[in-house]
Amino acid sequence: MLELELVKEHCRLEPDFSADDKLVNVFIGAARKHVEMYTRRTLYASASDPGYEDDEDHLLLDDDVRTAMLLCIGHWYANREAAVVGASASKLPLAVDALLQPYRIYGL
Repeated sequence: MLELELVKEHCRLEPDFSADDKLVNVFIGAARKHVEMYTRRTLYASASDPGYEDDEDHLLLDDDVRTAMLLCIGHWYANREAAVVGASASKLPLAVDALLQPYRIYGL
């Protein structure tokens, strides 16, 4: 969905640094799930993906969604633990909500 190279660049990781690749890939999957849960839509990488045309509530990976995912991943990478000693707690950047809100389906 998101290219590992792009995510590593966003997190300011050297391209040849691979020690955290598994973790970053987990974050990519979690970011996708976060987008799908927040918007209540299935996220597709392209319009040619299986199921895209049959899904009337499809969500295409555009720049807004890609940016929201990168912000989530960057936040999770920088704040890996549930609690941080000696620092104030932080939550996902408000920009994530702002970027995803137009795509969110409301209702029952």
